[in-house]
Amino acid sequence: MPTVLSVSGSPSATSRTARLLRHLDARLVAQGHEVIPLDVRTLPAEALLGADLEHPSIARAAELFAAAEGVVIGTPVYKAAYSGLLKSLLDLLPQYALAGKTVLPLATGGSIAHVLAIDYALRPVLSSMGAAHIVQGWFTLDKDLVVAADGTLTVAEEAARALGRVVDQFSAALSRTTTVLAAAR
Repeated sequence: MPTVLSVSGSPSATSRTARLLRHLDARLVAQGHEVIPLDVRTLPAEALLGADLEHPSIARAAELFAAAEGVVIGTPVYKAAYSGLLKSLLDLLPQYALAGKTVLPLATGGSIAHVLAIDYALRPVLSSMGAAHIVQGWFTLDKDLVVAADGTLTVAEEAARALGRVVDQFSAALSRTTTVLAAAR
């Protein structure tokens, strides 16, 4: 099965976005995918802000993007757009870092006023990076993500169903895309 890079663009160590991604990673693993998590906040700030493409952590992140067949991009919505931390990484990647890849954009936020942030802010960037297929994304309200004292995430029932559908659609699209690309080789 295809390899999926699961990227959290949240700057917070206690991020609901990152917890949601790790929760959804388990569903992808259960479907037979190899999932590699990448929390952008763990990359050195100096290297990200200084555009140090030679830094080993930045070079490794670029290698992870290159090796993955699919990419899940998760971000909290700040100021009606994806996080600046995520932007700093995307800006350092090669122009067509997503060429031939299936991409699932996800966002979290406190208000439904930001529900279109995926479509008007994130999707155009992913498209400009050459993504072969950007599947339907999903915005999840913060109130639908409850973190217990032990760090366990509970997703509200309706949100969990919707997220399950988009993850399953991503998985199916990813499998189709990799089959077509393998046949073309």
